[in-house]
Amino acid sequence: MTTLPSVAGTDLQTAVFLDDLTTAAGKTVPDDWAGLHASDARNPAGVPGWQIDGCFPSSSRLNSHHGWDHDAQFVVRLPVTWNGGLVVTGAPGVRRQYALDYLISDWVLARGYAFAATDKGNCGPEFHTAGTLPGDALAEWHRRTTELAEAAWRTAGRYYGSPPARTFMTGVSNGGYLTRWQLENNPDLFDGGVDWAGPLWRAEGPNLLTYLPAALRHYPAYRDTGSPEAHAAMIAAGFPAGSEFLWEAHHRIYWDLTQRIYRASVDPSYEGDEAAYDYTSRPGRVREAVERIALTGRIGRPLISLHGTLDALLPITLHADAYAALVERAGRGSSHRLHRIEGGNHVDGFCDAFPGRLTPMLPAYRAAFAELEEWVTHTPPEGQTVDQHISRDDGRT
Repeated sequence: MTTLPSVAGTDLQTAVFLDDLTTAAGKTVPDDWAGLHASDARNPAGVPGWQIDGCFPSSSRLNSHHGWDHDAQFVVRLPVTWNGGLVVTGAPGVRRQYALDYLISDWVLARGYAFAATDKGNCGPEFHTAGTLPGDALAEWHRRTTELAEAAWRTAGRYYGSPPARTFMTGVSNGGYLTRWQLENNPDLFDGGVDWAGPLWRAEGPNLLTYLPAALRHYPAYRDTGSPEAHAAMIAAGFPAGSEFLWEAHHRIYWDLTQRIYRASVDPSYEGDEAAYDYTSRPGRVREAVERIALTGRIGRPLISLHGTLDALLPITLHADAYAALVERAGRGSSHRLHRIEGGNHVDGFCDAFPGRLTPMLPAYRAAFAELEEWVTHTPPEGQTVDQHISRDDGRT
């Protein structure tokens, strides 16, 4: 076991031993994870170990953390008491590498997993400026997640003396999309994954750009006049009946911003009103850009998806149900389980804004993760000290 663990291939990195790696006392950035969990969520604490913060070579400068002004930043945490496993994730939305510290890192560290998270290589509302060609910024997410998964696997192997016996990919929202993509394209790196409300990208649709303009067109009329026609158009676009109480907040916070920045990534030449955007009439090069990041459903490892039935940003029928159907058509249905969480929304922070009207997703996520452990290993992993190693020779050393 090395005294100062490190990640190979970085531009910059620091390593520090902490008495507590969790958000209760550890090195994190609360602004990264603000608003993602309900206020009554409770996490374990008191997990000692090493934290490595760093960045891989990158030409973009959208992530200001640590004063580095350098993208492709990551965090790796190595608990003293290790269960032989590694959990890898990418940030949700356009957040940065600490975004899942409260939702995922605290809990998996307490269960004995090493943890690694990436900012996906670009972040923030200007993420789409990374790269040169349409779709480059989104495609970079794939490479950066793979880069971190491989590096963290080797780092854990060097530190603990043997490689991880189990590596799980997981994530929320865009991190859920990356979970799907990795299990489709790099199943040799992982043993399974949990996808929490990941978006579906398909060149022929559905994708974000096929329904968000409808929300921007029709919601204001519904809000201002109660128009039955506008309401029907919202439902026809995919927004679930019963989620109407969420629409004003999503219109104010999410719909326009999401439409603009993701459209800018795959269709930067469009100059019109976002509410008037018509994906189907755009030039073929736009669908070609989406095809670069599209999912196929051809997962090569066990995957559990969970999605809230009242998700008013990524409607469940367009993103979870459609992906489950895609997996079935690809002949991989036996490797996929979809849990539809009644009353769940995209972001648990809304549980505080609408008390009693939403079901927090976090407990369902933790149950799904434990289910994946059982599915993959048949018995939940047990904690072990760094002197008790689990090894697996699968050619990745």
